[in-house]
Amino acid sequence: MSVHGDIWDAVPWPDGWTVRHVAETGSTNADLLADLDAGLIGDRNVLVTDHQTAGRGRLDRRWDAPPGTNLLVSIALAPVPSVPVEATHRVGLAALSAVREVRPDARVALKWPNDLLLDHRKLAGILAQRSSTRDAVVVGLGLNVAWAPDGAARLGPAVRPADVLARLLARFDELPASIGSRYRSELSTIGERVRVELPAGPAVEGTAIDVDEAARLVVRSDDGVVSAFEVGDVVHVRPGENRV
Repeated sequence: MSVHGDIWDAVPWPDGWTVRHVAETGSTNADLLADLDAGLIGDRNVLVTDHQTAGRGRLDRRWDAPPGTNLLVSIALAPVPSVPVEATHRVGLAALSAVREVRPDARVALKWPNDLLLDHRKLAGILAQRSSTRDAVVVGLGLNVAWAPDGAARLGPAVRPADVLARLLARFDELPASIGSRYRSELSTIGERVRVELPAGPAVEGTAIDVDEAARLVVRSDDGVVSAFEVGDVVHVRPGENRV
């Protein structure tokens, strides 16, 4: 086990994880991918930072936060699951459990494909990227702890990012071999009226009815047509509430 940096030094990380802390970097995902591609690291390596200057979310959106406020972390996992998106689902489920431990009052849930919601507002986003040379994937997580942008949620300043990460890694280890049913049970998107905004073509509105074995979101549109989506931005449409 290898850890560097002030408050992070005192954290009792679960066995089998290698955790490295840096004060600032461009992107923890990019750093871990470079190390993977160079053969310098392998499975269960973790890089956490106080500040990212070039953090990215899905669809190349910028992900930023004031230094030292939030959990900004990437996790290297190998091999890649047979359904690759399962890697993000596992991290999402582990993060969900960690949040419930540090904030027992939190009404937290997953949102397809890779967000955590607190009281229906975005708490965290997850982005996975595959290594170009290894059978491995890097899963990045940005979770709002002491700071959140307008319209998003945070855990609050009484929570330490390091404590969330330690619990996340421990809960990751406890996940069963098959997580499909658990993922569905924690997914707030199923049963919701949604709008799926696609990379190309018009948005589709309807009711999210399932996630299939390939992790695609199954939606029954207003005209009764059932479609499965591999990618897309999903908006939960609730009358009288903000859309997320």
